[in-house]
Amino acid sequence: MTTVLIADDQPLQRMGFRMLIEGTPGLTPVGEAAHGAEAVRLAAELRPDVVLMDIRMPGMDGLEATRQIVATGGRTHVLIVTTFDLDEYAYEGLRAGASGFLLKDARPEELVAGIHAVATGDAVVAPRLTRRLLDAYAHQVLAPS
Repeated sequence: MTTVLIADDQPLQRMGFRMLIEGTPGLTPVGEAAHGAEAVRLAAELRPDVVLMDIRMPGMDGLEATRQIVATGGRTHVLIVTTFDLDEYAYEGLRAGASGFLLKDARPEELVAGIHAVATGDAVVAPRLTRRLLDAYAHQVLAPS
């Protein structure tokens, strides 16, 4: 059973994620957080396999919450799920230690596959961000000196 903590400041979004997780064999929601500090606290307390993390939340945002959760060195993996298709959010999320970055317009089966992927130690990135990430990597790391 893969346990999932949902961190999003929008109650309707949390409810939708919870309904999807509850309806998926092998997944179970273990808690919900409305802001980053609550996500950090609940991740330490509940030790979920995966945290679905929004970026823009009041108080501590999802990027800082991701940094803090990953810094504990525990088994919890973070999958950022956001509305904002912005390269800087993807870069910062991955730098913060997130195992994945998906957009909220992903199909339910893509989100479920993403949860399973990061729970097993793999990584997942929204398909339309992948090309931009590869281009940035190629220009910065693989560029001739």
